[in-house]
Amino acid sequence: MDKYIDYYNDNKKVTYHEQTDISNILKLRAVLKTLPDFCKDYFRAMDPLTTTKTRISYAYDIRIFFQFLLDENPAFKDYSMKDFTVDVLDQLKAIDIEEYQEYLKVYKNGDKTETNGERGLKRKISALRSFYAYYYKHEFIQTNPTVLIDVPKTHEKNIIRLDADEVAMLLDYIEHCGDELTGQKRVYYEKTKERDLAIVTLLLGTGIRVSECVGLDIEDVDFKNNGIKVTRKGGNEMVVYFGNEVEKALKKYLEVRKNIVPVSGHEHALFYSTQRKRIGIQAVENLVKKYACAITTTKKITPHKLRSTYGTTLYQETGDIYLVADVLGHRDVNTTKKHYAAMDDARRRKAATAVHLRED
Repeated sequence: MDKYIDYYNDNKKVTYHEQTDISNILKLRAVLKTLPDFCKDYFRAMDPLTTTKTRISYAYDIRIFFQFLLDENPAFKDYSMKDFTVDVLDQLKAIDIEEYQEYLKVYKNGDKTETNGERGLKRKISALRSFYAYYYKHEFIQTNPTVLIDVPKTHEKNIIRLDADEVAMLLDYIEHCGDELTGQKRVYYEKTKERDLAIVTLLLGTGIRVSECVGLDIEDVDFKNNGIKVTRKGGNEMVVYFGNEVEKALKKYLEVRKNIVPVSGHEHALFYSTQRKRIGIQAVENLVKKYACAITTTKKITPHKLRSTYGTTLYQETGDIYLVADVLGHRDVNTTKKHYAAMDDARRRKAATAVHLRED
């Protein structure tokens, strides 16, 4: 199934986000078929509280846990994945969970060697805790060893973002780098220039997520109010407003878009790939990387880093952490505060020299 298709069902348009959700539901069902049967109750209970993408991630993480038991625990050497019943959770002790945590650092997945850093470890242990908590709460099991072990700590990393001069350099480069190209590279650049400039300008000028960007339909753009309607995590819709630079870049791209004949089913997409289909997340990630590498070699710039750049600039200009949280679509302002705490500290340091007790 092509998850970037818009289509009509019983005369009702199914949006990109609805189609993606349908694709994810089918993917989740396929993963659940590989898990012990009792796991379905847990994922059914999670349905109203989480996105399908989250449930897929948890399903993969829980499958790794059961594979660990099969591969590493002698008590289950004659088991298959489908032999596990909910009673197995009561047979495990805290030391088994600690062994699993150690296993996650490096393990074999078929012919591949998988590794997990701090964040990967924390997510997988959190998934297991949630899994255990459901069966314990509903009295399917009598013990919960996951609460007896420490969740791996994660160390916060500095926010990687573009400085103001780098933002200007990036946009200038996209506009003019064709002068350095020849042959097919020049042809491809000219074909995608206005689209790429519109995408990067939009990401830098609104802070929307790359998934929100590729999910935009032409009908979501409102030039009367200079706003775009985006679907946030969890499915909530919100209008995000943009300034003159974004407006100009979008309108120039739309002139090019008029001459594109889209593949059937993709007529509503705002941004097209060179195959005349809705552009995908990876394609946007690749084009951002391509242009950013010419501007900075010390920063690994992704669409998410462009989002961080927007958030940083907005906070510096307004000092309003609640506004930043709202525009970025953070459901919890503490998430925003955590990311921009270092900037708060820098602002506080200015207080040391702002007040003079004596005249020099």
